[in-house]
Parts: sequence; structure tokens; C-alpha cells
Amino acid sequence: MATSVMLQKLGEGMVTSLWIFAVTLIFSLPLGLLISFGRMSKNKIISTIFKLYISVMRGTPLMLQLMVIYFGPFYILGVQISQSWKNMAVAIGFVLNYAAYFAEIYRGGIESMPQGQYEAAKILGYTKAQFIRIILLQVIKRILPAITNETITLVKDTSLAFTIGVTEMFTMAKALASGQVSMIPYAFAALFYYILNLVVAFIMERIEKKMNYYR
Repeated sequence: MATSVMLQKLGEGMVTSLWIFAVTLIFSLPLGLLISFGRMSKNKIISTIFKLYISVMRGTPLMLQLMVIYFGPFYILGVQISQSWKNMAVAIGFVLNYAAYFAEIYRGGIESMPQGQYEAAKILGYTKAQFIRIILLQVIKRILPAITNETITLVKDTSLAFTIGVTEMFTMAKALASGQVSMIPYAFAALFYYILNLVVAFIMERIEKKMNYYR
């Protein structure tokens, strides 16, 4: 197979991997914040529900979750699985899984804030909106390293989409390597994951420096 054709096919896989990565981040970050609020709710029933959700998402493999979401409609409801459902199932699976991890990161950041700040805000008469803005900025700064680690993990986890037949970068590289009996497609795939992680690390580092207002 010509190098140009191989690169074209790998490029198609790369686009799919980037799509999974972007969709997961866009939806799991805000969803994780909402879940963290539910987890910290003073209502025992609500907090228990969200605690159980987080426990299940973090305690079972993402690969298994993808398979349950993808095959669930067929085995449970008897609904025929369409080709378009693959991408939808991947998006739902990744978003729900990573939202649980981000929720615990948010919770850790919020609960690490000194109680004195909450009391000072009340004394100074801050509105709820002002208070949330002040606290949230500090929380974001504290949790950025953990968010960065999860984001880097997400880059590599996109390869798990092969579980339900979604052809992303790793799946395409594996197919090309088998057909050509060559390690070159794997090398290109490894380079892609490495460069994307370098970009993620660079961007997050820049954000951390911009938020480093204490110094």
C-alpha cells in the first residue's frame, strides 16, 4: 500500500479519535460539575444516588460500559441497532464515564477550600453570584493538574472505541499493520497520541500559569 493511502486512512482514524476526545471534554466537564453538586447535596437520597453512580462508573471498565450502552437497547428492549448508534453510544459512554471522574475532582477541589472563605463572604455581604465566581476560580486553579491528568488519559482511552466497532486511530493502525505486515502504522499512531498529549499538556500548562495569580 502506498504511503499516501496509508496516511489518508490513518487521517480518517485520527479525525474520529479527535471527535471522541472533543465531544467527551465538551460535555463531561460541565456534567461532572453538576454531578459533584449532587454528590455534595445535603439531601441524603440525592447524594446517595450520585455517589452510587460515581461508584459504578469508576468501579467498572469503560470497555464494559461501552458494550452495555451499545448492545443494551437490543438485548433489553429488542430495538435493532443502527450504524449511527455506534457513534452515539461511544459519545454517551465516554461522557458518562469521564463525568464521574471529573465530578470527584471538582468535589475534592470545592471541599478543599478553607471554611473561612465562606464565612468571610457572608460577612462582606457578597451576592451568591459573586461568591460562586470567586470560589470557582480558586477551585479551578487547584484542580487543573488533576484535570490535565484525566485529559491525557482520555487521549489514550479513545482507542477503546474499537470495542463496539468504531474505527478510530488505533483500530485503523492495527488493520493497516496486519495488512502490510509492518510496524509503521503503529509508529504513526503512537506519534499521533504522543503529539496530542504534548499539545494538551502545553495548553493546560499555559492556563495554569495564567491563573497563577498568587505569585
